[in-house]
Amino acid sequence: MSITNTPTSNDACLSIVHSLMCHRQGGESETFAKRAIESLVKKLKEKKDELDSLITAITTNGAHPSKCVTIQRTLDGRLQVAGRKGFPHVIYARLWRWPDLHKNELKHVKYCQFAFDLKCDSVCVNPYHYERVVSPGIDLSGLTLTGSGPSSSLIVKDEYDFDGPPSLPTVDGGHSLQTIQHPPSSSRPPQTESYPTPSLLPPAEASTSASTQSFPAIPAGSGSISSSWPRSSGFPPSIPHHTNGHLQHHPPMPHPTHYWPVHNELAFQPPISNHPAPDYWCSIAYFEMDVQVGETFKVPSSCPIVTVDGYVDPSGGDRFCLGQLSNVHRTEAIERARLHIGKGVQLECKGEGDVWVRCLSDHAVFVQSYYLDREAGRAPGDAVHKIYPSAYIKVFDLRQCHRQMQQQAATAQAAAAAQAAAVAGNIPGPGSVGGIAPAISLSAAAGIGVDDLRRLCILRMSFVKGWGPDYPRQSIKETPCWIEIHLHRALQLLDEVLHTMPIADPQPLD
Repeated sequence: MSITNTPTSNDACLSIVHSLMCHRQGGESETFAKRAIESLVKKLKEKKDELDSLITAITTNGAHPSKCVTIQRTLDGRLQVAGRKGFPHVIYARLWRWPDLHKNELKHVKYCQFAFDLKCDSVCVNPYHYERVVSPGIDLSGLTLTGSGPSSSLIVKDEYDFDGPPSLPTVDGGHSLQTIQHPPSSSRPPQTESYPTPSLLPPAEASTSASTQSFPAIPAGSGSISSSWPRSSGFPPSIPHHTNGHLQHHPPMPHPTHYWPVHNELAFQPPISNHPAPDYWCSIAYFEMDVQVGETFKVPSSCPIVTVDGYVDPSGGDRFCLGQLSNVHRTEAIERARLHIGKGVQLECKGEGDVWVRCLSDHAVFVQSYYLDREAGRAPGDAVHKIYPSAYIKVFDLRQCHRQMQQQAATAQAAAAAQAAAVAGNIPGPGSVGGIAPAISLSAAAGIGVDDLRRLCILRMSFVKGWGPDYPRQSIKETPCWIEIHLHRALQLLDEVLHTMPIADPQPLD
């Protein structure tokens, strides 16, 4: 170590890590930060000039020019640290510069040769080769300008539970979870023509919702359906567009040509199945902690929009009023939380079975949605999505769900057949020690069952209170009031998939 206590690439990894840890911004847990920095330093040990550039950039807070600091790009573009995946340039920018950074706020400087967006085989993770910007489409009313001069950045103010103190988004090293935030977009109408919404015309398959993303939080879904979705490259805010009075978020880049009402480009998508539509498009069960309260509420297909609120009208129809439901085991904490449900949420079924949510409450709702996981570049069941008051966002895509259930069912069937063959010793090769090793490697895929596939057809939503590492509650079943939404058209399609893929006795492999 040099006299100035600033290490060089010739020093031991431990000394370098210790020095770089002193410059972290505090947005991540110490365990996660240490493992992320250790991982990076070890990768750079053979590239001394880049390691020295990193040390210089971090210890001088970017005061001196520095070279690109590169690591190998992974297949899906994400880096796994301490069991958690994220985009590498975002991880290290959060560690050393902006702990509350959202993924879509980074823009590389012109002289960076290996920036993440350039799609090179190597990715630059030098935090000082990126600038923080706020993209158009984020509601600027929630932003605060800090600093001065052209390099000052707009910092997004966080929002928290109504009774919870503000806290930095820390993550325990053992969790691979996030809370991803979805604030409302600007309500200003864009200078575009409005189009009517035909009830039978579904949004574009690529249609997505804008969100700003803030690491981290959740347990959700079974570990046996943890295969990654195809990654969305980039996640910029969408362009708000008014249709029939609803503020909609149209697809962000890289899907610029699929705005579904425009120019008849999509025409009418044929239905996925010829099976008649169900009488009820969804059923909603209300829970307090881990206990269902009241009867399951079924929403007829003639009511594509249903409101779930905290009021007391028992007449049903297009409103599920949670305030009128009694529970002899209700605690004072649950009662307090129920008071804040208020106007609740509005669920809207579009097309053959896509689902959108509008938060009408004065407090955020928290959603488990495999569709939003995919749009955020996460593995299914790997995040909780915080939807802010007034936000209107797509949470379920029927076609995407259908593709995923077909893929999972086919994978499970093939794995079960291969596993049986492996146990019988019919898979040749150096890994086939009596057929046991291949069988173990296939067991996870073969273990996918009907319940795992059924989860693809379910949305879960907690009112007021979140769960995951950001909160004292680690599961949605620990939240005071939440709903589970079963989507009937998706369940119909799953039934068809299961019927068309009978499980036959696996044949021995030659």
